[in-house]
Amino acid sequence: MGNSGRPAARSGRETPDHRSAARYLLWLTRRQLPRVAAGATFGTLWMTGLMMPPYLLSRALDDGLVPGRRGPLLGWTAALLAMGALNAALAIARHRTMTRVRMDATFRTVRVVVDQTLRLGASLPHRVTAGEVVTIGIGDVGVISQTLTLTGPGVGAVIAYGVVAALLLAVDPALAALVLLGVPALAVLVGPLLRRLEGAEARYRERQSGLADRLADLVGGVRVLGGLGGKEVFAARYRRESAALLAEGYRVGAHASWIQALGVGLPALFLAAVTWLAARMAADGALSVGELVAVYGYTAALAAPVSFLIEAGYDVTRGLVAARRVVRFLDLAPDARGGGSDGGDGPPVPSVLRDPVSGVEVVPGTLTVLAGARPEESAAVVDRLGGVAGTAATWGAVRLDAVRLDAVDVARLRERVLVADNEAALFAGTVREAVSGRRARPADAVARALHTAVAEDIVRALPGGLDARLDADGSNLSGGQRQRLRLVRALLADPEVLLAVEPTSAVDAHTEAAVAARLHTARAGRTTVIAATSPLVLDRADVVYHLSGGRVAAVGTHRELLASAPEYRALVVRGADDEPPAGPGAVPDAPDVPYAPDAPGGDLPARRAPVDEVPGQPVPVAEETP
Repeated sequence: MGNSGRPAARSGRETPDHRSAARYLLWLTRRQLPRVAAGATFGTLWMTGLMMPPYLLSRALDDGLVPGRRGPLLGWTAALLAMGALNAALAIARHRTMTRVRMDATFRTVRVVVDQTLRLGASLPHRVTAGEVVTIGIGDVGVISQTLTLTGPGVGAVIAYGVVAALLLAVDPALAALVLLGVPALAVLVGPLLRRLEGAEARYRERQSGLADRLADLVGGVRVLGGLGGKEVFAARYRRESAALLAEGYRVGAHASWIQALGVGLPALFLAAVTWLAARMAADGALSVGELVAVYGYTAALAAPVSFLIEAGYDVTRGLVAARRVVRFLDLAPDARGGGSDGGDGPPVPSVLRDPVSGVEVVPGTLTVLAGARPEESAAVVDRLGGVAGTAATWGAVRLDAVRLDAVDVARLRERVLVADNEAALFAGTVREAVSGRRARPADAVARALHTAVAEDIVRALPGGLDARLDADGSNLSGGQRQRLRLVRALLADPEVLLAVEPTSAVDAHTEAAVAARLHTARAGRTTVIAATSPLVLDRADVVYHLSGGRVAAVGTHRELLASAPEYRALVVRGADDEPPAGPGAVPDAPDVPYAPDAPGGDLPARRAPVDEVPGQPVPVAEETP
């Protein structure tokens, strides 16, 4: 993306002008100029047509109500009827066209937002909150499309205003001057309210996105919060922020209600003033009865254009606020890469992966576990090692042997180094499609991955097995089942380096122990990096890095660190009476119980609260608690 705000053209994608909110709205207009021109034409003809009935009625009164002259009366009446039918047809055409204009703007904005989301890729969560994206998709898109209504009846309103002034000029210059000066005076009265509305609307949108983000966090972590006893605290905070948003909404509503009230009231007062002046002139004999009726009709019909102009100002104000949010989102650039698609393949496999920021050095062919008191610090190291987050200043220094990570071709890097996101989406489809990814996998490979992730019971319990249907994001599965299927998908990718953050946080202790043991065996000779503090996982590691403040504090095996690093022992031992595990696979809280990874049902006491996970049934709260 250049500084001009116009990203380079990409095949099949929109290239919006997002140098400013106004330019973005103009870009939406230019993308459908023929349709906008048709809407403006229909709007102008319809608005102008509203001025014709008063003229025809005045002629019918002056020419047709003469005794013995029925012909002119019938002729003007027929013309009035035809004008009414024509106006109705023009109104329908205008409405249909402007609906298409709004729909086009809606879908076009949705498309550029989705394109930008895909372009940002894994850097999206680090650049913008979920609430911001939700607010853009739910509210701002509709507000922007409504703003384009200005291009139809808005244009027609301006032209109709000029037509009325010309018609009144033919009747009386004083009346024409009143109209020409009166309508701008109305705009002056409404202008300050529009500026206040813009500020209130901007504050409301910001609070709305923040509250939407809070709600997403609350829904996504409700079970964890319940397990930690923090649900009420979080809910109380949400209620306070919701009350603040409500108060801000009332302020927006107050400004909007005044604008809408003035949109109706000011034209009525204007009509009264013009009618009073015309009536005085008719009483003095300066106007005929037909001209008095025409003046009243012109002014009454002018109420519609004036209301449209005030409403257009309201829509443009809100549209600019919404467009600024979209422009701000479109201005985000993905994480900088030096090599991009022009980078090389990197060093030959196997390769050492080094992160100079933390001091972590991953030796090829080992199961390495990162254990830190703050999970976000361990996750940050994983992101840097995988080249999926941060900037070139942070992860660009990561090296695959002697080659900088940002100098490796992106597609090739993703094949060699894979970050298994613990919250990655499971798309709707069959289980086989969900775990296979972009290409079909051999049946034996799928079976091995299911076994390693201890996910065979999931497939057996679902009707249809691997061909069973999954709902979007695997919502018909429990949290532990979804987590194990994500691990199956990562294992089937079979990368040179597999990185994962807490891949067993949502399963019970027996399942976690089985996954750790099988993962160590299945990935033998391949490099695996896991961020975790579970003793069941740590005991299976070839090397453990204890992180403090995001940097390496100690290195060794799990048992070596238990004996030599008090901070590490305090981190991973879950109780005052805990002792170091008696042997590989033993549970720290019950060192005398042997590990039997293939024992049906599991017979190990749980390190956390025991969970009876029934496939296809709601999962207990304890399973979701890390």
